[in-house]
Amino acid sequence: MGSKNELLKKMEEKYPKFSKGQKRLAEFIRNEYDKAAFLTAAKMGEEVGVSESTVVRFAAALGYEGYPGFQKALGELVRTKLNSIQRMEVTYGRIGRGEILASVLQADIDKIKMTLSAIDEHVFEQAVDMLLNARKIYVIGVRSCAPLASFLSFYLNLVCEDVTAVHSNSSSEIFEQLIRIREEDVIIGISFPRYSMRTLKALEFASNRKARVITLTDSVHSPMTLYSSCNLIARSDMAGVVDSLVAPLSVINALVVALCMRKQEEVITTLETLEQIWEEYQVYSKDELNRINDKVEFASGKEE
Repeated sequence: MGSKNELLKKMEEKYPKFSKGQKRLAEFIRNEYDKAAFLTAAKMGEEVGVSESTVVRFAAALGYEGYPGFQKALGELVRTKLNSIQRMEVTYGRIGRGEILASVLQADIDKIKMTLSAIDEHVFEQAVDMLLNARKIYVIGVRSCAPLASFLSFYLNLVCEDVTAVHSNSSSEIFEQLIRIREEDVIIGISFPRYSMRTLKALEFASNRKARVITLTDSVHSPMTLYSSCNLIARSDMAGVVDSLVAPLSVINALVVALCMRKQEEVITTLETLEQIWEEYQVYSKDELNRINDKVEFASGKEE
């Protein structure tokens, strides 16, 4: 990667001699350099959980004259826009092929732990209350966040009266679906780096219409928080080709479980109705597998 990766090389060379706080800063920059480049020393310290002076000393330890010089090097790194393979080399470059599975799973475990330690339970409960009291709920997430939005919409639909998964092929299509959003409604926007302008514009539109906005994103510094009244933080990572969205999915699971616990009777009634419908219309009769006495029984009654 040549000179464009000079900062990362410096960090790797000096990493063994770093203090605990400096190592956390190095990991943050290695994984989220595109976000780090836009933070002040104080904000970076807040993000990582160290003091502003630790950040300044970290810059000096890398050979930069003050934080501005260090930030300039970060900006240069962002401008080079490391490609996906290079990002993976930065994050996983020192591990062997045999360790990839364990390393990736362990990284996801760490992100869930970090999310658990940092998420505000009061904000989480506020989000649950907002969803319970909403006239209509809209959910939006694009690109790699689209499956998260789809998953959340699917389960919200079992719990809440009126849920719309906003299709996001184009900005015009988004606004057409949001045209009737109003003050009694809630919109949930899901976005992680690289942040989606389409999602941001949808949240801006909803906010202008006085709808309540819940965001699920990776940081208080995320642009998504500009319009949110309730911000759920979950750690993510863009190590390369694949975005790690395990922690956000865990937060979504917690939201759905909390809603189900608050609306137990309605959920039970809904599920019983669905079971009757599935049976009446033979929704699963052709492809359902049942395990009885450790044997698999097909819908036809044939055992294997």
